[in-house]
Amino acid sequence: MKFEEFVCFDATILDVQAKDRDGIITELVAALANAGGIPADSAKDVTKAVIKRENEASTGMGKGVAVPHVKHAAAKKVVAAVGHSVAGVDFASLDEQPVYSVILLISPVDNPDKHLQAMENIFRHLQKERFRKFLRQCRNADELRDLLKEADENPSW
Repeated sequence: MKFEEFVCFDATILDVQAKDRDGIITELVAALANAGGIPADSAKDVTKAVIKRENEASTGMGKGVAVPHVKHAAAKKVVAAVGHSVAGVDFASLDEQPVYSVILLISPVDNPDKHLQAMENIFRHLQKERFRKFLRQCRNADELRDLLKEADENPSW
């Protein structure tokens, strides 16, 4: 599954205002709702579900990135929002370092294969230092779209 199939570029926030993990999750879920990625009336419930999932085990994978994710009945398709924190936030990451780049993934409950395909694509690219560096340097949705398109077209990049 390619980034272009699930990333909602209209929900991109490249300078999140929140200063903590739950605030960033809330901000990104609201951006997805405002962009039509999830129903607006389910934003509060989706936010609670993501935070609950995050409390069970941190999705801060280290190296400045986190991938909070949840399967939720409100999701009609796999959808993601990308956010950046200039200052960095504590996500209880494995390496105990701040998180700067967050990819929030919301998936339908009834399509675990698509969820796994999206997660596999995200993690495959986030393992690459070059990708993480360019992701953190994106300053607008167009730059993000270009980076993710290049990653889709050149998986070994």
